[in-house]
Amino acid sequence: MESVPPESWWCTMRVLIQLRPSPDVVAAVADPDVTATTADVADGLPGVVLDPSFTPVAVPRPVPAAAGGDPLSLNQSLTFSLAADDASVMVRGEISDDELSTRVTLLPTLRNDVVGVFADPVIESNLTCGGDAPVGDWHDVERLLHVAELHAEGLDGSGVALAVLDTGINAAHVARHLGRDLVLDKERSWNPDGVTGRPGEFEVDHGTMCAFDTLIAAPRATLIDIPVLLSRRPGGSALDGLLSDAVAAFAHLRTVLEAQPAETRSLVVSNSWGSFSPRWDFPVGHPGNYSDNPAHPFNLIVASLEQAGADVLFAAGNCGRDCRDGRCAYPNRPIAGANSHPGVLSIGGVDTGGQRVGYSSQGPGRLTLRKPDICSYTHFSGSKAFGAGEPDSGTSAACPVAAGLVAAIRTRWPVSALSPAQLRTLLRRTADDRSDIGFDYDYGYGVTDTPGVLASLRRRAMRVASTTPS
Repeated sequence: MESVPPESWWCTMRVLIQLRPSPDVVAAVADPDVTATTADVADGLPGVVLDPSFTPVAVPRPVPAAAGGDPLSLNQSLTFSLAADDASVMVRGEISDDELSTRVTLLPTLRNDVVGVFADPVIESNLTCGGDAPVGDWHDVERLLHVAELHAEGLDGSGVALAVLDTGINAAHVARHLGRDLVLDKERSWNPDGVTGRPGEFEVDHGTMCAFDTLIAAPRATLIDIPVLLSRRPGGSALDGLLSDAVAAFAHLRTVLEAQPAETRSLVVSNSWGSFSPRWDFPVGHPGNYSDNPAHPFNLIVASLEQAGADVLFAAGNCGRDCRDGRCAYPNRPIAGANSHPGVLSIGGVDTGGQRVGYSSQGPGRLTLRKPDICSYTHFSGSKAFGAGEPDSGTSAACPVAAGLVAAIRTRWPVSALSPAQLRTLLRRTADDRSDIGFDYDYGYGVTDTPGVLASLRRRAMRVASTTPS
């Protein structure tokens, strides 16, 4: 059992407080047309400094599909309710180090509207730790993904919403280096509280790389720009944010998804970031823990978005044994929290020669043992977001490359025809196995195999056609 470093390492700890106020307040927070404030939800909590800049978020309640089921189990069918009598509300605050243990324990007993207190860890982008030159370029990735074959079947991402949660997109840079225009939905893009800047006009950085890489397979996808890594904390860098802002971003994406017609619904969510260290988390086994806790609000909201029909992809991380990122602080099992959620695709990295890159994190995962799911391509010359000679690297690049493939598939296979769970299974079963027979902790089920995917989809289409009345 792991623990965080001594509390003396921080002066205060940011936390998420899950509340269950009156149903009318819950309904107001859940309503996308109403902007509720922290003051509307809580009039103060003992020992907690609430953050008034954070917009409260409605957290759906997990309900087992079968009677008597466990709502915290990740291995059963769940539904998620945002009804006013079911949902809860999340706010953000800080607790001082000298009151941390007592307040976390006492708050739910001092106030009957407090459901729980959870970690709000720092989230950081997954950059490579190595200085190796690029292995091939993005045209090699196009060839390996069989993009021409995808497009010949009309699978180019047209009409598919593809959200990039990162440092923001510079659309002009992406278009210039792709050699084609891109589609950016400014209306459905979203900024965390306190982040300024307009969609598609952020500085060229990590998010621009990710956006470029999604469009290799799905050049006609509609990008949604969500600069979740630009939220600031004291002493933070330009490439880290707070998990609370990711919770709010996923809540926004749920409104985006549910506004789509059910028959054509599709949303792909690319996340090239994760929590590298237990320093800002509660210990494993603590009810407020994030890394291993399916009941953490972010893990719940990820599950609810997937169940509503989104394809959620996370980078596996750059904590591989051969070349660990210097920030990696988990002594083992570095694929933590939502990056290891059973409802997401956790993406490892291989170079254009098909070899696992040394920094690609190995499993087992913390929420689900069988992680990563699959691998995709990284460490190639592509966006030039970091300079002409610098590769698009890390599992940060592998994740959006895979997200682009998913978006391409969704062009003609919406959620009504192929659920997120079915698509994950399809990608795993068709993957090109590169190591042990079947699943292994280095490559997952293998490297994405577009011809195998297309063949499976053709067979599926034939089965559907044979059972459809004429």
